[in-house]
Amino acid sequence: MDEKEGGAESGLTSNWADLTHECLINILSRLTLEDRWRRATLVCKPWLHAARDPCLSSAFDLENHFDSAFDSPLWWTPDFEGKIDAMLRSAVVWSGGSLTEIRVRHCSNRSLSLVAERCPKLQVLSIKSSPNVTDDSMVKIASGCPKLTELDISHCYEISHKSISMIGSHCADLRILRRNLMNWLDPSQHVGIVPNEVLNACPQDGDSEAAVIGKVMPHLLHLELRFSKLSAKGLFLISEGCLDLEYIDLAGCANVTGRDIATASSLMKNLKTIKKPNFYIPRSVFHTERYGHWNLYDDRFQTDIFRI
Repeated sequence: MDEKEGGAESGLTSNWADLTHECLINILSRLTLEDRWRRATLVCKPWLHAARDPCLSSAFDLENHFDSAFDSPLWWTPDFEGKIDAMLRSAVVWSGGSLTEIRVRHCSNRSLSLVAERCPKLQVLSIKSSPNVTDDSMVKIASGCPKLTELDISHCYEISHKSISMIGSHCADLRILRRNLMNWLDPSQHVGIVPNEVLNACPQDGDSEAAVIGKVMPHLLHLELRFSKLSAKGLFLISEGCLDLEYIDLAGCANVTGRDIATASSLMKNLKTIKKPNFYIPRSVFHTERYGHWNLYDDRFQTDIFRI
């Protein structure tokens, strides 16, 4: 390569900031969210402006950063929650109202209130393990994000059946609801990681939530209620009101029996997959005074719950 050619090539590689906004958008659209936030925004001002373009902000997905076998105690701290809130608020502002998908964890009312205010096109909201999200912000989400089709409020114990009712009443297109609880039958996997006040806040009103789901979410196709404390009554109300259900996850629902499940599933003609509560309960949490009658044993053995 001669000096002229080398100089030309050098000129090409040293003027990335001179690329048109459209070219930068094309380049940045091929990067991961992490690369855009941590690297592209630090290159120069044109790159920063391009990275904040609303057309790159239709989805804000941090789920892959949490998708591991184990929680981290750091995730449950106020400092970490503050960082997640700051990132989510930035994403909302940058999107200019174009956000259609949000998948985060450990956020709070501070950021969700802004989501409700500025994201009318939102279709997917996943806020698993957000202990400081309450009915206050979820009621705003119900009113401000009527196009929701998928909602995950698993492990969000300050969200009650009141929020579920509001979501169902305002979001007619909702098709997927995940309302899973932590494993309260064997909480040892959470001890030392999840704060005790969160573990002790596990919702007890499974039937109240089930009643609301059956009443205001008739078009659900996918429902997850792992470790819910609903009973046969709650399960029947769901089966009576959610006739379109194709998938239901009841893993860990220790208060329903095989007979209850058979009765309920007979009403849901479109049901294709049902996850039954067939898991192992450690002897340390097995209460013989509650399940001491052999006739009850015979009934509950149908779901394989009490494999001891």
